[in-house]
Amino acid sequence: MAPLASLSLLCVTLLVCATAPNATAHRTLREGFYSETCPRAEEIVRETVEFGLLLNPGAAGGLIRLFTHDCLVKGCDASILLDDTPTGEPVEKDSPPNRGSLRGLSIIDDAKRRLESVCPGTVSCADILAFAARDAVVLSSLSSYSVPAGRRDACASRATDVAGNLLPPTASVSNLTSLFAAKGFSQEEMVTLLGAHSVGGAVCPTFDYRLYNYRPGQPQDPTMDPLFASYLKLRCPRTRSYFFPMMRSFSNRYVPFNPLSALRQGNTFYVDLIKGKALLESDQGLMGDADTSSIVRQMAAAGPAWWAEEFGRAMVKLGKVGVLTGNRGEVRRWCRRVN
Repeated sequence: MAPLASLSLLCVTLLVCATAPNATAHRTLREGFYSETCPRAEEIVRETVEFGLLLNPGAAGGLIRLFTHDCLVKGCDASILLDDTPTGEPVEKDSPPNRGSLRGLSIIDDAKRRLESVCPGTVSCADILAFAARDAVVLSSLSSYSVPAGRRDACASRATDVAGNLLPPTASVSNLTSLFAAKGFSQEEMVTLLGAHSVGGAVCPTFDYRLYNYRPGQPQDPTMDPLFASYLKLRCPRTRSYFFPMMRSFSNRYVPFNPLSALRQGNTFYVDLIKGKALLESDQGLMGDADTSSIVRQMAAAGPAWWAEEFGRAMVKLGKVGVLTGNRGEVRRWCRRVN
């Protein structure tokens, strides 16, 4: 295609996306958004998530992470699901924090496929993500919560937007607090949302430096429980030897945040922090700050039901960050590409 024609196509695509003719008149999110246009929308997503987690229980943490990573980067607009866009730029999936580590994408694809067969062009991928994250939370033994809907999908996804919005596992409490504050969250809400790390896990390269190469003269992170460190060394053996090249595949092993409750979410995350049993340095760092350590101890001492309610409220608030509503964005027919 000629450059001029390609540019014209891009302009038309972006214009249609910004002012979709089927755009709803609703300007804010609300519960029961699809009660008339697609009454079984939430039920279909729930059934799909249930089946997906039956086949792959570990995907629960992945769905929550997908939703979180989407919302923290330019808002909850399903931009994280795009494989490519008309601009040809690298998308959010290609950024270092997301590359090769996103789980649960096939569940979102299946839910969208089912919804398109029943209510074509009606339920946005952004809302599917929000519903699926809620269902993953419930299937991880936490309380259910109502999800206001009416989000629309973005027509752009840029890897460059990820920088500064998704922090590395080495992030300090100060950096985390600043990031969440910029999104409108208090420090207590931040610590509450990080409790999602009670379900799911991480691959060895995100934390194995804490076992072997933490600081000069201090190979192991002193804040980590020694027995927990020994367990992690068995799961993530040192692989930088030229004499054992076949062992390098072990470096990408997936390790649960909590080996005793990998599929159950709860306030045990905070108990583990007090014991020095966090995989990620950014999580363990919460105990090194006077303010956040106080919050951690409060949440560890609180009953699981109380924390579950707080977590649900924080997830609802997260789902309202930077949403597209009204005639902004579009409802994608397939979540991996723009219409």
